[in-house]
Amino acid sequence: MDAKAKLVIKVDRDLEDIAPGYLENRRKDAEMISVALERSDFEALKMIGHRMKGSGAGYGFQRITDIGTQLEQAATLQNRQTARDSLDQLVDYLDAIEVVYV
Repeated sequence: MDAKAKLVIKVDRDLEDIAPGYLENRRKDAEMISVALERSDFEALKMIGHRMKGSGAGYGFQRITDIGTQLEQAATLQNRQTARDSLDQLVDYLDAIEVVYV
């Protein structure tokens, strides 16, 4: 069993119905990022990063905005390693968070 500590994220109770779906869509983004990396599809990486950058903080997940910014910049520069690092950070974040509605 993984002994990683959970990262508690406080999210506005008004988002309780939609935040789980938002996070599930970020898991789908992680899959799409992986495929885009395999294909060297930097345009797709840029689009996914831009979408994450624009949405994360609005749902209470500033880290997703930060990762999206990093991914978008990496795609613009066609920096495969930084894009891969962004993917790893996204997966680690999604695996570690525990959402608490306040």
